[in-house]
Amino acid sequence: MIKRSTDSAPCIHPESTSASIHKQMELAMTHPALKAFVCGSLSGTCSTLLFQPLDLVKTRLQTLQKGRSPGSRVGMVTMFLSVVRTEKLQGLWKGVSPSFARCIPGVGIYFSTFYSLKQHFFLERAPSAWEAVLLGAGARTVAGVCMLPVTVIKTRFESGRYNYSTVLGALRSVCSTEGPRALFSGLTATLLRDAPFSGIYVMFYTQTKRALPPEVTSSLYAPLGNFGCGVLAGVLASVVTQPADVVKTHVQVSPAQYKRTRDAVHFIYAEHGFSGFFRGAVPRSLRRTLMAAMAWTVYEQLMARMGLKS
Repeated sequence: MIKRSTDSAPCIHPESTSASIHKQMELAMTHPALKAFVCGSLSGTCSTLLFQPLDLVKTRLQTLQKGRSPGSRVGMVTMFLSVVRTEKLQGLWKGVSPSFARCIPGVGIYFSTFYSLKQHFFLERAPSAWEAVLLGAGARTVAGVCMLPVTVIKTRFESGRYNYSTVLGALRSVCSTEGPRALFSGLTATLLRDAPFSGIYVMFYTQTKRALPPEVTSSLYAPLGNFGCGVLAGVLASVVTQPADVVKTHVQVSPAQYKRTRDAVHFIYAEHGFSGFFRGAVPRSLRRTLMAAMAWTVYEQLMARMGLKS
């Protein structure tokens, strides 16, 4: 009698496969850059939900046509009340879906890139002021290019000129009617806005944090001190980059009108003068400042809890 061998066809148990996948996921989650991505995404979620109304009001102010309200100047409060009156309270959160689609992965990409660059180039020492500018600008450039298509959709949602219902539907609509290239409209203006903003922000943020007394940085009030540093850095960075934000908004809302970025610059100046480049400055400064300050504060606290130095 010949005994059949059972070793020729090993059996793969589902339990062992599941355990192997689970182990691989656990190993992946221990990677510091991935932890930085998760921390950044969580901080981006909180700040986006809270400050979306300010972004919507800013976009509406920047795209307001000349002569629409003769004899009166439309400001942030007027636009805020107008949106609530015509679109109800939930209208202030119009565009929050693309904002989430942009900010949750976008902030994660930014912080994971920032962490990776810092660990690679500044493991032994803290970056100088100009090195901090390059560090922040480099991380923001990577995140900005990756998330630009969603940024275009988000801006159009907020402008109130398009009847998109979902982010995916908007992406399909733009690709079919205007071509995929339209999803990258305003790339130059976006990078001219975001890279300097992030670079200037990181520089002021790191420098002001260093100026904090040790009794603050090592106490329970450290998150409050970090938030204050973030607010100061955000105000300065927002004012410097405001003109680029206005140009970016015009190009992304009306890409067919502007073949080049300089065309949008000429139009804004001819239509509104020099002050046109600072339309929406108040709501944008409030939103960018508070969002950045909160994102960095939450990010640093989460990284500290994970045992990583941000």
